[in-house]
Amino acid sequence: MEIVETVAQARAITRAWRAQGQSVGLTPTMGYLHAGHASLIRRAKEENDQVVVSVFVNPTQFGPNEDLDKYPRDFARDVDLCSSLGVGLIFHPQPEAIYPPGYATYVEAPALSVNLCGRSRPTHFRGVLTVVLKLFLILEPRRAYFGLKDAQQFFILKRMVEDLCLDLVMVPCPTVREPDGLALSSRNAYLSETERRVAPLIHQALVRAEAMARAGVTQVAEIKSAMAEILERQAPLIAKDYIEFVETEGLTVVEELTRDTLVAVAAYVGKTRLIDNFLWKGLDNK
Repeated sequence: MEIVETVAQARAITRAWRAQGQSVGLTPTMGYLHAGHASLIRRAKEENDQVVVSVFVNPTQFGPNEDLDKYPRDFARDVDLCSSLGVGLIFHPQPEAIYPPGYATYVEAPALSVNLCGRSRPTHFRGVLTVVLKLFLILEPRRAYFGLKDAQQFFILKRMVEDLCLDLVMVPCPTVREPDGLALSSRNAYLSETERRVAPLIHQALVRAEAMARAGVTQVAEIKSAMAEILERQAPLIAKDYIEFVETEGLTVVEELTRDTLVAVAAYVGKTRLIDNFLWKGLDNK
């Protein structure tokens, strides 16, 4: 396994692989890897000859007063995990390699970024789109692997790939959970013992929503009310950021479950903001 920090080094390695007829799969990460990342890497390993994992805490996707400085990092552990899973290359650039002095170009998808996390983190997706596009251009993967815990991110990136005619396949992968349902996230490390005990209520709210939908409830307001009631059981320890239902193409808000819908929750558990979701496949899913 090779570990490189420069764009030129990373590009040379993946180009050499492709020249040999080998396919390249990419798993973009911000490090502090966990079992959810491992599942993406394993999927990439199954479907490609070579796997690249990028480890880069991207400063442009953090807003003012967010957790850029304290975001958890453990590169030595990341290296050990990648090595154990057969990763061929870790691309671990420093910020100045991605955003050199005078950097001035960003990618945006305003219509897809106004709801859900884009509402409370207005510059977040500009940073995500920009860094992921740069990774795609540097590493030129055949396939890229993303967890659906960050479903809005996946749908926006998928649209970017389509709109810009990029020659790669976006591969969505299921959310990996703890036994009590909490979606794996690097930010779970922030939770105190008390916060960790109540955090699964986010997933329980989603389970309740799915059960209601399967039972034939289609009015979003009714389902949202039931979800909010579950989160409110631990107020103020859990504070809702949003409970939202959006269609999966344009990410616009829906009031009735009649088509494919992303059901998404963001909530603060203590000071830690966590997100989770499920995809409802419309009337065909009843």
